[in-house]
Amino acid sequence: MKELVLPSPAAPAAPAQRKRMLPPFSRPTVAPRWAALALAIWCTVGLNQAWWARLSQLAQEQSLSGTEQLWTALVLTAATFLWFMLLSWPGLRRIGWSVTLVTAAAVQYFMLHYGIVVDPSMVRNALQTNTSETMALMGSGLLLHVLLYAGLPMAVLWAGVRLQPGAWRRDLWRSALLVLAGFGVVGLGAKLLYKPMAPLVRNHTEIRFLINPLSTLVSVGNVTLKPLFKSKRPFQRISEDAALGASYTPPLKRATAAGVAAGHKPPLLVLVVGETARSDHFGLNGYPRNTTPEMEARHVISWRNVRSCGTNTLASVPCMFSHLGKEGFEGRKFEYENLLDVLQQAGLRVDWLDNQAGCKGVCNRISNAQADKIASAAALSQWCKDDECLDQIMVEQLDQRLKALQAAGEPQGTVLVLHQMGSHGPAYHRRSSPANKRFLPECATHVTSDCSRGQLVNVYDNSIVETDHFVSRTIDWLQTQQDRFETGLIYLSDHGESLGENGLYLHGLPYVIAPDVQKHVPWVLWPGTLLARTQVAERCLRAGTDAALTHDHFYHSVLGLLDVRSSTYRTQLDAFASCRPATRQDAA
Repeated sequence: MKELVLPSPAAPAAPAQRKRMLPPFSRPTVAPRWAALALAIWCTVGLNQAWWARLSQLAQEQSLSGTEQLWTALVLTAATFLWFMLLSWPGLRRIGWSVTLVTAAAVQYFMLHYGIVVDPSMVRNALQTNTSETMALMGSGLLLHVLLYAGLPMAVLWAGVRLQPGAWRRDLWRSALLVLAGFGVVGLGAKLLYKPMAPLVRNHTEIRFLINPLSTLVSVGNVTLKPLFKSKRPFQRISEDAALGASYTPPLKRATAAGVAAGHKPPLLVLVVGETARSDHFGLNGYPRNTTPEMEARHVISWRNVRSCGTNTLASVPCMFSHLGKEGFEGRKFEYENLLDVLQQAGLRVDWLDNQAGCKGVCNRISNAQADKIASAAALSQWCKDDECLDQIMVEQLDQRLKALQAAGEPQGTVLVLHQMGSHGPAYHRRSSPANKRFLPECATHVTSDCSRGQLVNVYDNSIVETDHFVSRTIDWLQTQQDRFETGLIYLSDHGESLGENGLYLHGLPYVIAPDVQKHVPWVLWPGTLLARTQVAERCLRAGTDAALTHDHFYHSVLGLLDVRSSTYRTQLDAFASCRPATRQDAA
């Protein structure tokens, strides 16, 4: 019988053999300060493309030498490094750094594709954007951009390296030395670059908002943190003395120069707050394409030379309903009541119907509703898709809103405000019904820079055609109410839009640097039977449609048209005052 031979235990591997048996990949250990520096370099090189491209465009105006460009890169890197070091606490750094990278990548995408800058005004506007508008900006292009410019460094950060544990304690002096060096580079660079860069920053304010991600971080901090250290503006009423004028005197009791005249029917005025409409794309204002045939058929009056208060909804809408005007509104020390408060206090019924992302505080003290929240199932089916509705859904609800306001008794007058979705981008193709898509082919994506200029203009013009139809349907509804009311309508857009001119898209640039197309807006009046109430000569208005107007005129023009008395009224800002036989003298 053979002996059973058991295998002997394997001998310990030699050192060289053990080395060969190690895993093929071993994550290197990196001190957090060096990881922060690497990420800062990545931001300077990969996430500041809009900044470098803009400097290149301005080279003919102010060319930077090679040394100056190197110092610019060093300053950007050092300043970004200081931010990453601020987030380099254990348990926070990977998350904080990742959020910064994702934010920077997303912001760069919008800068490159839409030509926007992220200033405090843009941040405020973004924070008040509803889900539907936000989703319209999302797409595969954005996702791929973020995956490339944020995903790659994040993959290295989370899976490619080990951050040295406890390094902030053991190597505090080394990190502090590197931080001091960062401050030194920023300070010295600012001194060396002041002479070549100051003229550029002075003449092209937008370039400071292109520094990524620092500009976005400063803007977000300005909007979210600054109010915490700033006292809230006290609220002040302005409507105490509001009253209805002589035209509201009961029948057969209103004295005139010629004797005694019969009284008027109650006024019914519709105010349409337009959205993102450019004056130069209204056929009424000389645009070669007849984008407004229905309003033209209803003999509206259109002013051609009107400028907005801001370049986004959040800035413009509260400003246009304010008595202060643009300059006073932006520098105000109090929060005030607005036009709608004054009208309501005077005795008129006022209602706000919204098909947008809210009234920005303007309708807080009056009756208001969101159109899709009160619509019937049939109306939602007809006018709504993917959580958005065409503005025509509001026309379907006019009878309902008017009836609700009259429930408490016959009003002395009614003002209905309709806030449009209008031509809000970038998903312009969702802003018009199939019947109003007259200009084809149209851009059928929200990535406007992917479309040809012709396709983009087509889809935007179709949205103006839709607005024309919506306003005209509202006028037709008003005509059905003329047996009970003296009717009229004012349409005024909140701001304009860039459609690729000079590489810019959408709106929201800081007012001082925004192109005129983001500020030049249409103002339309359908006179109905309301002009006669305050003796405004229609022929006179039609002769003055080239007059220079702004949102500053809106508050006072509405008060004048409705014959509402207030100490806040200013005759010189009433667009209709010069066409009355005797100018009102409510205020100096």
